[in-house]
Formats: sequence, C-alpha cells, structure tokens
Amino acid sequence: MTADALSPSVTPLLEMQDISKSFSGVSVLRHVNFTVYPSEIVCLLGENGAGKSTLMKILAGVHTEYQGQIKWDGEAIKFGSTYDAAAHGIGIVFQEFNLCPNLSVAENLFLGREIRNKFGLIDYPEMRRRAQQTFSRLGVVIDSDMLVRQLTVAPQQMIEIAKALGGGNTRLLIMDEPTAPLAGAEIEHLFALMNELKSRGVSIVFISHKLNEVLRMTDRVICLKDGENSGEVFTKDTSEDGLVSMMVGRELDRLYSRRSGHATDEVVLEVKNLSGPPRIHDVSFQVRRGEIVGLAGLQGAGRTELARLIIGAEKKTAGTILLHGQPVNIRHPVDAVRNHIGYVSEDRKKFGLILNMSVRENTTMTIHRQILNRLGLISAAKENAVTDLYVSKLKTKIASREQAIKNLSGGNQQKVVIAKWLAIKPDVLILDEPTRGIDVGAKAEVHKIIADLADAGVAVIMISSELPEVLHVADRILVMHEGRLTADIPREQASEEVLMKAAVA
Repeated sequence: MTADALSPSVTPLLEMQDISKSFSGVSVLRHVNFTVYPSEIVCLLGENGAGKSTLMKILAGVHTEYQGQIKWDGEAIKFGSTYDAAAHGIGIVFQEFNLCPNLSVAENLFLGREIRNKFGLIDYPEMRRRAQQTFSRLGVVIDSDMLVRQLTVAPQQMIEIAKALGGGNTRLLIMDEPTAPLAGAEIEHLFALMNELKSRGVSIVFISHKLNEVLRMTDRVICLKDGENSGEVFTKDTSEDGLVSMMVGRELDRLYSRRSGHATDEVVLEVKNLSGPPRIHDVSFQVRRGEIVGLAGLQGAGRTELARLIIGAEKKTAGTILLHGQPVNIRHPVDAVRNHIGYVSEDRKKFGLILNMSVRENTTMTIHRQILNRLGLISAAKENAVTDLYVSKLKTKIASREQAIKNLSGGNQQKVVIAKWLAIKPDVLILDEPTRGIDVGAKAEVHKIIADLADAGVAVIMISSELPEVLHVADRILVMHEGRLTADIPREQASEEVLMKAAVA
C-alpha cells in the first residue's frame, strides 16, 4: 500500500519511537519518530549532521545502544547486530561502498555468507550461478568472475544493492545517497529498479540531497534538523521550496544569490592542444583572473581526466600549459602546488582527506615548507594560525582544530578540503564535483565560497554533473564529449537544453 492510501487501519512495517542517541555526551538524536508503511518509498531528509545516518545505523543494527523503541510489524524489537537486522529483512546500501576490490563480484556478493559444498569447501560455481540469477532479477548484466576493481561505479552500486537485498527476504531497503556517483542513464535504471522493488512489496528509505529526485521518487518525506523531527509531508503536497524550508528554515531563493564580481581580461591559465590518457584529445581553453569556468559533460566525457592532466596527476602526451602567459612544466601534483594550482578532488574521502587525522593536520598538509620554524620543524603556532584563519573564513563547524576529520559532516569535510588548497594561495583552483554528497544549505555555502574566491581574483574551474549548478555558478561553461571540448558558452547564452546538445554532440 502506498502513502496515498494510508489509513489508521494499516499496520506500519516499521515504527521508530522516541529515539535518542548520544556520542561521548554529545546528543545526536533527540526523541525522533520515524515510520515506514508497507510498499512505500519514504525520503529521510535533512542537512548534513541532522542525524539521518545515525538513525539508519540504529535501524540496521550498527548502533545498539540508544533510548526509545523500535517496532517491526507491530512487535517491539531490538536488533543486536547488522546480521540480526538483515535476518529480519532490513538491508542497507551505505553512501560509501563497502566492497573488497581484489575479490570477484561473486565473492563480494556472498562475503560472510559463502555457499559451501558437502565437504565444507566454498562452492564457487554455485556462488557464480546464484550471483548471475540475482543480477538477472535486478535487470543488470555483470560478470560475476570479474574483480570489483575492474568495474566502474554503476555496477559496483548494483553489487551493493544486491548484497543489501540478500537472500530475497528483504522487506525494507535503506539507500543512502544512491545516485551520488551515477550519471543520467544509470540513475534512470536505478529509479526503475526502485519502482520494481516497490511493486514487489519492498519498502524503501531513500536518503538524498537532490530535491528533484525526492519529489519524483518518494511517497512521503520525513525531515530531521539538528537531531530532531522538523517536519513530515506527503510528497505530492510539497515543492522544493517546502522541502528546503523544512531542512534549513529559510526559503530557497534566499539560499542562492549570484556573485557581484566580474572576470578581468588577464588570462591566468591557458591550455593549448592538451592530450593524454585515457581519452583527452587536443583540448584548448583559457581561464581569466576572477572568472568561474564551469566544466560540464556526461559521465565519462573526460572532465576529471582533463583536471588530472593539468595538475600532473596523469602524464600528458601533447600540449602546453601556460600560467600568466609563460609555459610551465607540471609533471607531478607537487609541481602544481609550487605553481599555485589547487585541485579539490571529486572523492574527498579517498583523495582529499586523511580521515583519522585532525582538522589542523589536514588543513596544513599542503604548506609544510611555508610553516617551518628556525629548526626546520613545523611550527605549531603557525599551523594553528592557518587552521583558525580558514575555519573562521569558511565558517567550518568543528569542536576544535584537533577534531578528527572523520567525525565532521560532509559539508564541513568539504570546507576543510577547500581550506587545504586555499592555504597555498592559489592563482588557479580546480573544483571537481565540489557539492557532491552535501546538503542544500552546505551547497549554498560552498557556492558562496567559490564566488568569493573569484571575486578575490582566483581563476576557478568548477566541474559539476548538475547542470542547474553549473548554470547558477559559472560565468562561462565549457562542455566536453568523449575527451574533446564541444562548446564554450557564456552564461547568458546557456540553458540545460543547450548544454545537453553539446554534451552529446
């Protein structure tokens, strides 16, 4: 039964009542209520740090110490582990993939629940057969013998979903930002799969910061703010403005404002006829001081590869890079840093941060040579001063500069990544998917940071898969298709239709 037909006579599949949770004395959830009915898709909405992941980890048996009560099919229950929750039919697809890259697809799918033959040995042929059956039911083609590291993001996402669905008894599937790493066609396939699961009686908790997806895919929205319930609404009765208001308490058009500054005529970065593996061919463009250049294109168009060639993370096979009109030889990211070129990676946790290190250590890791004392050691005073400067400038919410990065929300983690590159005082800053996986409030703050950098004279390149974001932030938009630039469009001439035509040209 969908949310449209809910009535008091329908027994909820799940009821989380009066849930509270603290970590080290810090309250994360306070008296939260969350209900899911059979065969409905519910969005759990909220800014980063609102408590969404903690609530779902309680439901999935990751966190077993909490206050409040969980009812499953009307019966009070307490899940003692993830295995316990899974045995009752609860599956979860975490935002960060939890796969073993050096194992095969089949081995990953049955990890921890391997199928064994009568001799007690792992029955690999049977695991491969069942893996293929599972993928067939999901409507995808994946070679179960391939190593996971050989796969792109989309099939890895399907493996995670297949794992969460387990042996076929899943009744509630939790999906945390499932579309974040996917492109257009892949997202459409995922949505079709979600609707198919719903038609089979599976309920879904859908966590996403993409409000258009929430409005399209869900029956009901439950919102958290600062660890408490802040609203609940049938999706058909709301709008993007209504969702934003529940999340952050202010209207959408107040979150977004265009920058006031303008680019100068001074060319800071020029790329001439740049080519390199695996797919960049004869790319040329310029970026001026104070200009924000958007880099758009479909997944696999070569945007990230182009950025990595510019910073020396990949070796170019042809072409010239000029800074302030002078050729520079950038063979390694260290050379890029020395030339004041910064790069905010699309995967902040893998390439942008060291999660177990502190805010201070992450912020200053690019400038160790600049903060040495007379003995050649890192100056604690200088390190603290730099960290405090950017925490204040970017309005990063931290308990202290010694707080571990892994304990920050996604938006605040992203601010630390940006701070790390601002510390080199960049002339050029390349930002690859700078708002991926962060909420609408944090996204607006990152947009303002980018605008302020351009207003201060930095030449900015922003890569984004979200066309509305590119149209909103960029002064000029470059479009890529299969490793080549296909368009250079001023903002006033740009639209989603124009960009998409260039992206598939």
